[in-house]
Amino acid sequence: MTDISVEADGELAARYAPRLLLDAREPYRPVAYGYTLFREPGQSPSSKFRVEPAGALAIEYAIYYDWDIGHLYDLEHVWVHVDTQGQIVLVEASAHGGRRVMDAGRGKARMLDGHPAIYAEAGKHAHWAAPEHMSAADREKLAVLCGPAAGIEGVHLGNPFAERGDYLASEEDHRLARLRMRHDAFVPSHDYLPVADMPALMPWADLRAAIPDRVRAELARLRAGLPRFGAILLDCGDTLVDERTEIKQPGSEVVLRGDLIPGAAGMVHTLKALGYPLVLVADGPRQSFVNLLGQHGLWELFDAHVISEDVGALKPDARMFDTALAAIGLTRADAWRCVMVGNNLSRDIKGANALGITSIFMAWSTLRTHEPIDETEQPDFRIEAPGDLPVLLDSLEPLLRFKGRSPMPKAVS
Repeated sequence: MTDISVEADGELAARYAPRLLLDAREPYRPVAYGYTLFREPGQSPSSKFRVEPAGALAIEYAIYYDWDIGHLYDLEHVWVHVDTQGQIVLVEASAHGGRRVMDAGRGKARMLDGHPAIYAEAGKHAHWAAPEHMSAADREKLAVLCGPAAGIEGVHLGNPFAERGDYLASEEDHRLARLRMRHDAFVPSHDYLPVADMPALMPWADLRAAIPDRVRAELARLRAGLPRFGAILLDCGDTLVDERTEIKQPGSEVVLRGDLIPGAAGMVHTLKALGYPLVLVADGPRQSFVNLLGQHGLWELFDAHVISEDVGALKPDARMFDTALAAIGLTRADAWRCVMVGNNLSRDIKGANALGITSIFMAWSTLRTHEPIDETEQPDFRIEAPGDLPVLLDSLEPLLRFKGRSPMPKAVS
């Protein structure tokens, strides 16, 4: 018989720590258990729940994962209730914001090597007493969450750490987090295996202190290591600015002012906020683009400006594209992870295609032909308006991890 009144908190936490069973295809493993012991009813320090021991003692385990399939940061909970003789009388666990009894039969949890056995839902880590309790509808929903909806939330901000400002997330951080999880998307097997090594076990206060550093470290790893777009190259005329509205300086090719295409300003601001490196690649006098884009507050949003007047060449000359890549520290070896967006098939699209840059035809204007004369002018993708570009890039970026194995898929016309 165990006398739980004289054992140290750490010994008790280790004695009753749950054993997690994960889907065989689960991409994420628990990092640590942070434990809190309750000998009297009280508010959980790590969740919204109040803990009322069903016996002499309740041990709360806050189980931290760096990731679930929907967001960066995941904290789940298990509560093990023990009587005065040291017997487990009740096991509860978190599930999608709620709390449920782990009842595998007769109100008892399954056991594994003397510890409560808890089944963690694939990708999402909600807890189940037994996998057979999951209905067909539950499994269908989970298939969507682990597949098409992977990464839907980005960086989790609805928790006390983020709300206190212990870590911050930019739109770029959300984009990269979503990208990582879309890389990790999978089809659950619904075959469960016990976690081979027990996660680190520590008092909740220690885990609480460690979590913000872990989130910040994950964000740093995302910025350093994910295959993602290295540059978005943008033309100006009839890609950002409506050429029909341009007014030139008398006796000069310098454009003084002009109206933006509807949605162009929002597109550039969105791409900038998402952290895409932006390069203007345009034919004409430099002052034209300073005037046009400066008038609308867009000039300074570009990381580099590559202008034919400065380069001494016009698109589709490779010098324009090589200069654009070099301006942000890239080379032709990086062309596969760059895109060029423009309205001119014979200049923008042909030049990009020649270097292996993904070409996107902006079909908003009818001033120039929409029909390529040959394969060299065939765009990889086509959009009808500026607002379509962020959506397209979001769809294409996850495919970069396959780019070394096969070409980027072509658009279907």
